[in-house]
Amino acid sequence: MEHLEIERKFLVRTEAYKEEARSQTRIVQGFLNTHPERTVRVRIKGDKAFLTIKGMSNKSGTTRFEWETEITTAEAVNLIDLCEAVILEKIRYEVPNGDHMYEVDEFLGENQGLIIAEIELNHEDEIFGKPKWLGKEVTGDIKYYNSQLSKNPFKEW
Repeated sequence: MEHLEIERKFLVRTEAYKEEARSQTRIVQGFLNTHPERTVRVRIKGDKAFLTIKGMSNKSGTTRFEWETEITTAEAVNLIDLCEAVILEKIRYEVPNGDHMYEVDEFLGENQGLIIAEIELNHEDEIFGKPKWLGKEVTGDIKYYNSQLSKNPFKEW
């Protein structure tokens, strides 16, 4: 499935989001390609697996092309063996907020200590609620992209 992904990213100040979370899922993902103009990601999310290609972000960092297809978990495990250096591991919390859903990623392993919240929007100027636990906006800051965290993990900053 292809679409334009419009999202904003924020650091998270407290763990209060956990009390509001509707679900939590363990994610393991790696990157077959982290070129600035395109990334190719393999992800195992719970008991499902996906292959995703993302294009380059626009100037504001909010919008980019995304294509994704479901693959078998066995295929994903084999592809992860081919991925670049650091394999990302995280717990994703889905936190409802009005008509939107925040996805809060609590990173593990090489990126332990980093917590990022993302909200997907229908258009760039869309109004959305900002919970008290939300911190500084990092939309468009490339060092917070998952593809970059796989090359330059948080623990090395």
